[in-house]
This record gives sequence, structure tokens and C-alpha cells, in this order.
Amino acid sequence: MLGQLSHEAAIQAPATVAWQLYGGLELARLVENRLSNLIQKIEVVEGDGGEGTVLNLIFPPGLGGASSYKEKFTKIDNENRIKETEVVEGGFLDIGFTLYRVRLKIVENGDDSCIVESTIEYEIKEEAAANASLVTLQPLIDIAQAANDHLLHYKQLKDA
Repeated sequence: MLGQLSHEAAIQAPATVAWQLYGGLELARLVENRLSNLIQKIEVVEGDGGEGTVLNLIFPPGLGGASSYKEKFTKIDNENRIKETEVVEGGFLDIGFTLYRVRLKIVENGDDSCIVESTIEYEIKEEAAANASLVTLQPLIDIAQAANDHLLHYKQLKDA
């Protein structure tokens, strides 16, 4: 069974600035520091933020579901500002998913703003189809809001 969910969020920063945050490890650092209710800790298992980088995401106790999973940066397209990650160990793979991919695309929307297009694509075994209801965009929505807040704060400091 295949599935896909998508969401768009406005970011009040130029696309080039947003991509600097989203395109490598900076986003992981932001999430770890600002969204501790979502992610307790993010460890770099291998890599420097480019394609092939593997992160271990550790979730706070009591959230339900997996306590951690590893994801790999499978695509980083700096020209088109697209980043894709896939769960490679644990998490969704332990409950019947054969693919869980997140695609983040930064789309220019004028000089001082952009859109973050977040997409989750997944494949799940038929016998585990009920677990598809666990897929949610809410973490990506929360991350986009934290990114926007961070970039607005950075802009205010820069303009001061």
C-alpha cells in the first residue's frame, strides 16, 4: 500500500537563507534545541550533512511509538533546494512500513519569503495497513514554524 501526505508552510526569509537552514545539519540542531517535546536528541552517526549522512533521532519518553530511529539523507539538490531523508533503521520500519521518506523543498516566493513544501511518502505491507494512520504531518508543521521563528529572530538581530 502506498501513501503520501503534503503540506506547505510560509517562511518569512529568502529561499537561499531558508535553504542554508534546511539543506544540511542546521535544521537538526534547531529541532534538537527548540522542539525538545518532539525530539530529545539527534546524533550524527555518519556524514557531514551531505548525501549519505545518517542521523539517530531519539524521542522523549512517553510519546508512544518508537524510542528512536535512524534516517539517511538520500538526496540533497542544492540547485532545486530539495532534501530527502529515509528511515533506514527502527521506527516505522519496525511496524510494517517498507519505505518512509520525507521530502523538503524550498520554493522561492518573492525576495523576502519562500514556501517549504513538506511531503511524506510511504509504503506499508498490507497486513500492517492500519499503521498508516500513524503517519502525520504535524512534526513537519512544527519544524516549519520553528524554522520560521528562528529565521525571523535571526533577521531581527541582523537588522538591529
